[in-house]
Amino acid sequence: MNVFSLKAAQTVERTDQGKLRLSVLTADRNQPIDDASVSISYSGDPDSVIEEVNTDSSGQIPELILPAPPLEYSMAPSEYQPYAEYTFRISKEGYEDLEISGAEILPDSTATQQAFLRPAAPGENFQDIVIPAHTLFGNYPEKIPEDEIKPMDTSGEIVLSRVVIPETVVVHDGTPDNTSAQNYFVRYRDYIKNVACSEIYATWPKDTIRANVLAIMSFTLNRVYTEWYRNKGYDFTITSSTAFDHKWMYGRNLFESISEVVDELFDNYLSRPGVRQPILTQYCDGQRVQCPGWMTQ
Repeated sequence: MNVFSLKAAQTVERTDQGKLRLSVLTADRNQPIDDASVSISYSGDPDSVIEEVNTDSSGQIPELILPAPPLEYSMAPSEYQPYAEYTFRISKEGYEDLEISGAEILPDSTATQQAFLRPAAPGENFQDIVIPAHTLFGNYPEKIPEDEIKPMDTSGEIVLSRVVIPETVVVHDGTPDNTSAQNYFVRYRDYIKNVACSEIYATWPKDTIRANVLAIMSFTLNRVYTEWYRNKGYDFTITSSTAFDHKWMYGRNLFESISEVVDELFDNYLSRPGVRQPILTQYCDGQRVQCPGWMTQ
């Protein structure tokens, strides 16, 4: 089983639980889809369905309570995966079937998943989204160090005249030079929520979540303010590569506690006295990766 070890799975069954709220929307108009069929299974055993529900007139399923690993797994470094992984299969006549695998459920947390169905087209009847491992559990490239304050006097450099909180950012889903990687236009708040849910755990104390969200926002706004990638000839704002930026995961679920903090702080960032630009706040987990002089989680 690839969800977590058998020992961890057995522990899950007798201990903690997390909540799931899932909504189904049209991909073209963002409108709710009623009476869509949703089946839920463990990602490690996708053929064993544990829940089957249908959406209501608001496109939502009833809130579900699902097994999750013990809370302590996410509160300190552990050999066990601290979240359970689930697969959602969603279907509705007139739309392509959708499967989302690797959705995370943490204990004592509410996960929210939006599923977007595309109108059915000839020869196309299935969409598959695979959510990668969380950055604190999976293996990802280390961040390439950069100066936290970018020079502002380079000839020809494009820089905004003031710090602007953008409505959207363009995320390049790969390394900067990967020309086959897709660009996604993402609402700024949704981008921050996605990155935070991919790089920290929703089970952490609220102040810890706030500190990490501020770091993520400051880093992102430095990329926006300095037009870092566009100045290098690229057509995007930021990448999803941990070697260059933060980890953004297409189609992943969010967590309510993290989303609330982002909504609370979305127009804030970190800076230094006498410096206009937001700091490029770089950090690491402090366990698998050591980063002297940076923030650690």
